[in-house]
Amino acid sequence: MENAANLAWVPDGRKRRVSYYYEPANGNGNGRESQQMSTTHNLICSYYLPRYMDIIRPRPAQHSDFTKFHSPEYISFLRLVTPEYARSKTVTDPSLKRFNLDAWDSPVFSGLFEYCRLYAGASISAAAKLNRHEADIAINWSGGMHRAKRDEARGFGYVNDVVLGILELLKVFKRVLYIDIGYCHGEAVQEAFHKTDRVMTVSFHKSGVDQRRGDITDYGVGKGEYYSLNAPLKNGLDDASFATLFVPIIHKAMEVYQPEAIVLLCGPDSLSGDALGKFNLTVKGHGACLGYLRSFNVPLMLLGGQGHTLGNVARCWCYETGVAVGKDLNDDCPMIADDDCFAPAYKLHIEPNPMENLNTDGDIAKIKKTLLKQLSQVIHAPSVQFQDTPPISQVTEEAEEDMETR
Repeated sequence: MENAANLAWVPDGRKRRVSYYYEPANGNGNGRESQQMSTTHNLICSYYLPRYMDIIRPRPAQHSDFTKFHSPEYISFLRLVTPEYARSKTVTDPSLKRFNLDAWDSPVFSGLFEYCRLYAGASISAAAKLNRHEADIAINWSGGMHRAKRDEARGFGYVNDVVLGILELLKVFKRVLYIDIGYCHGEAVQEAFHKTDRVMTVSFHKSGVDQRRGDITDYGVGKGEYYSLNAPLKNGLDDASFATLFVPIIHKAMEVYQPEAIVLLCGPDSLSGDALGKFNLTVKGHGACLGYLRSFNVPLMLLGGQGHTLGNVARCWCYETGVAVGKDLNDDCPMIADDDCFAPAYKLHIEPNPMENLNTDGDIAKIKKTLLKQLSQVIHAPSVQFQDTPPISQVTEEAEEDMETR
């Protein structure tokens, strides 16, 4: 196994078939998301990365796609609600509060439902591409809304494309490993699958952001016991501490679980300088996680997640697109030099902030020991007789029953 403390991605010369899902209209009506996607795509093009991958416009998701996880009532309301209605009915219509569509991180805007159709459709399309074995890596940077619940918008996500993408993968692959390296815990993804061994979720996140999920003792129930792994971390997390934890945990997960497909959520809010996140990772440290996973040569889906500093979002996803296609990008680019969102450095890579890493060596060692112990309880490559594979509705049914009791 690699020296975790020195984890860094180095091009290995091994090519991968990469499909990149991009919809120019994605984010119409949602200025923040639209700007992130257009800036990221323009930077990717500035490094001439499209020549190394297929660029595909996704099929928009349909109502029937959404209801594989979300309730029909929620999706119907999401389809019909408008900003004018939300402004006029906030006090009188309990549905806005019930579905959390009056919160600061889930506002109603024009074109909301079409926006959901596009980003969720891209994740479903990416998963279907892997199912057909037409790509080794499928990318949807507009996706990764890991906090959206069955009946509730949350964390700037309205429908949970992560769950929908994983459900699509489960049609073909027996075991899916989901890894989340964003700042916030993707509690909704864990809730959807914490009763099954068909999906293993591994999350590295800020401790205490969500009190119901994400503690290190929160490791699944029933058939899914020990298939949910959580590493709650403190502010100031740097590349070295993260690598020391990430490599042995993922190495062990790959060894015992032997996933047939991997989903990696590359949330840029764990980068240094994020407007909301308080970790201190660099773009290279973040991208090294993808580089490590790429080395296993297992079908891989990449999702964007959340980021709150425009320049860093574009830097992160562009660099990781380079990792996906096997190209190490230089630090200088004409677009970066001309766009003030990349100030003050005007470089692809960022320096960590001069902040204290509150994660001591002892903290990291304790988390690593605990998670490795949990992984030791996992049955090696749990057997799934494919003819006996439960239908997708049964997987979501288990999750729905669990959430209804809460």
